[in-house]
Amino acid sequence: MSTHVSILLDNYHRHFGTHLVPRGENEEAELMRAPFVVLSHGTQADPIFNYGNLCAQKVFEMDWDTLTSLPSRFSAEPMHRDQRADLLHDVQTKGHSNNYQGIRISSTGQRFLIESAQIWMLFDSKDQPCGQAATFSEWKYI
Repeated sequence: MSTHVSILLDNYHRHFGTHLVPRGENEEAELMRAPFVVLSHGTQADPIFNYGNLCAQKVFEMDWDTLTSLPSRFSAEPMHRDQRADLLHDVQTKGHSNNYQGIRISSTGQRFLIESAQIWMLFDSKDQPCGQAATFSEWKYI
């Protein structure tokens, strides 16, 4: 199983006290095929997405290679990037955020409103920050 998937799932449980998907030998496939979006990015100065499940790929209209080479700030339109940056700074300080709402954009320019998103910090096995992740199951095209 992927170490990154373990980090995503372990840290989700750490921050929210529940499991994102059932844990076990199929958790990597379960997460990839989940009917909700799961995304993460690393800790670079301009973080790049390093995970996006199939639902995320569909909503953002990108394949794996395109999504995982995209700086995550480009998931928001320029006028919404300051709000997004403030949210991520808040998550870095508090560890997680629950019930986030914001506007994002797909690769074809389709705008959508995310509702009830959860965002959380990712820590590696040495408890060092290694990124941030988000999940949401509610969005509407605008």
